[in-house]
Amino acid sequence: MRSTSAATALAVLFSSAALSVVAAGTASAESAVLGTPVGLVADSAVKRVFVADEANGRILATDYNGTLVDLNVGFGDVSDLAVSDDGATLYAAQASGHAILALDAATLEVKATYDIGAGATPREVAFTGGRLWFSYRTDDADGFHGNLGSVDPAATDPAAAVTLGQLPETVAPYYNSGLLGANPAVPGLLTYADSGDSPGALNLLDVSGATPQLVAKTDGGRYSSDVDLLPGTSQVLWNGDRKLTYADGTFTEGSSLTETGWFGDVSPSGLIAQVYDRHVNVYKAGSATPVRRFDAGNSSMGAVAWAPDSSRVFALAGNYDNTYTLKAFSGPTLSVPALTVNAPASAARAKKLTVTGKITATVALPAGSRLAVTRTDLESPNGKALASATVKADGTYSFSDTPPAGGTVTYKVSFAGDAEHTAVSASDKVAVSRAAASLSLNNNGKLYNYGADVKFTAHLGTTYKNRSVKIYADPFGGDKGKKLIKTGKVDSHGNIAGWVDMTRDTAVSAVFDGDARYAPKTVKATAYARVKISTAVSKHYKTAKIGSTSYYWFHKNTDPVFTTTMTYYPGREHRMDLEVYYQGKWYAGDSEYFALGTSGKSAVRLGAPGESGIRARLRSVYVNGSSGDTVNSTTYGGWKYIYFSN
Repeated sequence: MRSTSAATALAVLFSSAALSVVAAGTASAESAVLGTPVGLVADSAVKRVFVADEANGRILATDYNGTLVDLNVGFGDVSDLAVSDDGATLYAAQASGHAILALDAATLEVKATYDIGAGATPREVAFTGGRLWFSYRTDDADGFHGNLGSVDPAATDPAAAVTLGQLPETVAPYYNSGLLGANPAVPGLLTYADSGDSPGALNLLDVSGATPQLVAKTDGGRYSSDVDLLPGTSQVLWNGDRKLTYADGTFTEGSSLTETGWFGDVSPSGLIAQVYDRHVNVYKAGSATPVRRFDAGNSSMGAVAWAPDSSRVFALAGNYDNTYTLKAFSGPTLSVPALTVNAPASAARAKKLTVTGKITATVALPAGSRLAVTRTDLESPNGKALASATVKADGTYSFSDTPPAGGTVTYKVSFAGDAEHTAVSASDKVAVSRAAASLSLNNNGKLYNYGADVKFTAHLGTTYKNRSVKIYADPFGGDKGKKLIKTGKVDSHGNIAGWVDMTRDTAVSAVFDGDARYAPKTVKATAYARVKISTAVSKHYKTAKIGSTSYYWFHKNTDPVFTTTMTYYPGREHRMDLEVYYQGKWYAGDSEYFALGTSGKSAVRLGAPGESGIRARLRSVYVNGSSGDTVNSTTYGGWKYIYFSN
């Protein structure tokens, strides 16, 4: 009971890292983590890619997609891998075991162990001239010396198969073991590069005979990180980007590739895969400009290796966490075209427009090449093929079209690819005009009693094909959301209606989604609802009229009680107005707000005047905004008249 008296977010190559073996772009069925990956090499006979984990003594095999297919352990610190010419044998340099291991390429099981002596430590291996060649370093009374050894696979006695000290006398022994390079397409030739800390020497050896013979050399001055033989030329690729010619018995500067490299690999067909930073560049034989670039790593790249058939190139892609992921890239020699499509930003429906564009590639497309064109619009949501566009000599093209439908129209241009190019497509969008639809909705601004059932009728004028309209009701207040109350086709008069129970102010909207010739349209109408309100009087001793008005009669010392019942809403209050009758006229007295209980009721006691002959009246009012919310329209309750007698 209340009273009116109260008012209120360049790693070093092969540094201690880990390698996740996965297919390019997608996770493999099984993956492995390596400590220090070395010896990346591919084998065409068994269609496998091999890589060793130097730190953990493991050798892994993946298929040509990069999926792990085999794993063997217990090899100690393997430093390099090589595959025999027939692809049947995988060779591993086992530094800690001072040995060369021959493994079955299909099973990774060890077939033979070639001991090179406790004083010799192998480093790199390469297969050419029918033998497995290895670089090694010895530690004797004279200090460290680097040299070259070989394994004859045809020897039945492993001990007799190994021959050490095979560097020719014209090649001075080096302090460190050398870097080796061979290519199946250049049989019998082997590069041996001094890997010392000071500028080292580069040597080319003919190993096709009984003993290696020097073909060409430098006296030093070259820091070598990688040397690869180039088939069909008297050249090597040095450090991944410079070609050195050896035809005159010494190495002289030749041409350089346009992109900087750290190291690379040369396929038997003469293709070059070059690694630098986070990408792999591919060059066709004899070209200095890359035909393709693969952006592979998030961090510095590791080794790169060709599939012997040149169908793929494999690379160790660096990651932010100092790991390496084995990725397989297909179509390495295909040029990737860049295609542009330029359509007008807007256009009129049923009027001709022109689309232009250009296609460019590292290997230019021949003039007259055809580009497929597809138009997608409201009439053809799955696309409609148009006449193909012809590429001009400069790579440009153009075509004209008359869009039959309005709205967003997409022109997609595609090149299917060919023997030298990958497929490519691009698109552009045009906002094509549509006529304005006529749509109306009744009852905007009307006020209704609480709970009235109101019919809202939408009227749709002329359209092309779509004759459907949706009607939504969105009652005021945050506790109730927008609701679909009617959807369907309009009648023969263009009308469709939905009913709303007006318990709150309500925003009603009618929506036409548009069609190929008429634009979408939405119209809104806001209708208003009063609250339900009543006031009951108690503590009176009778009711009787004064004049034509009925009064509740109270003794002058009795406190009248007024109980208001009003539609409840959280935080809602009602206002109580008091007026007093004096000398033939009603005078405004106090007005005060009182909170409603969750039942929607509020009881207010009016203090007794202590005098007789006083006439007053009271009413309850809901005031939009002032009563604590805005979900209904202002509503006045009826006056309750009271009279105080003796």
